[in-house]
Amino acid sequence: MRLRFLGSNSEQGTCPAVYETDRGTIAVQGKVVTDPTALGDAVNLASDEVIVEIPKDLLPYFPQG
Repeated sequence: MRLRFLGSNSEQGTCPAVYETDRGTIAVQGKVVTDPTALGDAVNLASDEVIVEIPKDLLPYFPQG
């Protein structure tokens, strides 16, 4: 898989960030959620998945459609 950087709200252009993949999907870079209570709220979280927290001000970097 290849990533194409779409944007970040960091002045350094690092975490958190949004990417588009060559698979036609979106990838996010952020802080991994480790709080057991929050993870308990996740729906059908598979063993190879993680919940990543990003700020709402990154939403404009997500492509529409």
